Amino acid sequence: MQVSVETTSGLERRLTITIPADKIDGEINKRLQDLSRRVRLDGFRPGKVPIKVVKRRYGLGARQEVLGEQMQEAFIEAVTQENLNPAGAPRVEPKSDEEGKDFEFVAIFEVYPEIVVGDFAGVEVERPVAEVSDTDIDEMIETLRTQSKTFESVERAAELGDQIVFDYRGTYASGEQAGEEFEGGKAENSTLELGSGQMIPGFEDGLVGVSVNEEKTLELTFPEDYHAEELKGQAVEFACKVHQVQAATLPELNDEFFERFGVTEGGEEAFRAEVRKNMERELRQAIKSKVKNQVMDGLLTTHEIEVPSPLVAQEIDRMREQAAQRFGGAQSGFDPKQLPAELFEKDARKRVALGLLIGEIVKQREIKVDDDRVRTMIEEMASAYQTPQQVIDWYYSNEEQLSEVKYVVLEEQVVDTVLEAARVSDSQCSYQDAIKPAAPAETEEAEASEEVQA
Repeated sequence: MQVSVETTSGLERRLTITIPADKIDGEINKRLQDLSRRVRLDGFRPGKVPIKVVKRRYGLGARQEVLGEQMQEAFIEAVTQENLNPAGAPRVEPKSDEEGKDFEFVAIFEVYPEIVVGDFAGVEVERPVAEVSDTDIDEMIETLRTQSKTFESVERAAELGDQIVFDYRGTYASGEQAGEEFEGGKAENSTLELGSGQMIPGFEDGLVGVSVNEEKTLELTFPEDYHAEELKGQAVEFACKVHQVQAATLPELNDEFFERFGVTEGGEEAFRAEVRKNMERELRQAIKSKVKNQVMDGLLTTHEIEVPSPLVAQEIDRMREQAAQRFGGAQSGFDPKQLPAELFEKDARKRVALGLLIGEIVKQREIKVDDDRVRTMIEEMASAYQTPQQVIDWYYSNEEQLSEVKYVVLEEQVVDTVLEAARVSDSQCSYQDAIKPAAPAETEEAEASEEVQA
């Protein structure tokens, strides 16, 4: 077998491979001989069909099968011989295919990039430093009470924070469609909390002060950035009729309320301790996440990595599937391929580049998964449940879930390795600022792809 390699551009390689004619012909003849013993044709006894007849009828098919197998074997042998690491399946182009002559074909593919891991000193990280105060706990308890509020009917005008039960009918207010209903603009016995921001600007404010059985028409305009194209900037009218006005009631801080959150003993003191524990866990995770995102962004900034197109395409498909799940997945009948690849390409490239880089760091620094950290992470996740041991046992009996945790731990170990050399500064901040999501540029998920586990 003869092989020649050409670098066409960047990561693309062009292999020209020649397979000797005698190797192909010998395999074809072997296959036809086998067929002649098994094939049944009218006019011939079983096992007595002449090889010429078999070749005339099955020769072309046998040749195509053999060529397919030989090209696959030759490609694997060639990339091994030339120390190439393909990042995807090749595009194969036969150059010559004539019986009795050597068979020549070209395989075009991309290879994994060679990555040189540089100095981590160029990575800059600002680490939030915060603690959970008594005031933070008070605010969280009020938030929990608000989330558990109930509504009861009252005989007074509606106020902000009240809930109303009402009918509404929306129509266009101008133009050729004036007076016509628009799609999605009508409902009966709908509930709406005034001040919740569920409706377009002016809608909820316009219903403050209404009473039971009152009818009111709201003259409004849809925002220019509204998601429905046909309603952007449209002047409309909503005819509303109120059936009920309901005032919110917050639950008392008593044993019944505490039991909703798994606190059955110790009263308010135990409840506050449980709230603090959960908030401190959330704070640790938020700080860890922000530091990790900065480390990952810093690695990409300090390393230029050319990414193979096949890996990007695979990542785009994964991201499409994830997006489709948010639309209801297969049950909704939504085809992920309908989502344009351009929507995901930038993030897909980032994920692939980061996956390749982390994989190389793991390899060069010989980082092994710390089983003790895996156990600690699982125990911390389990502590949020009422039966922690059951959760721990579930993880250790589920190989797929356990592998996911191990990979997260491996990423954390890479982050720790980078932080040892990176420029890290601490930044004092409040609990609320620490748990607040970072700016979009910092929160782009840079998940490492499967190459890290390879």
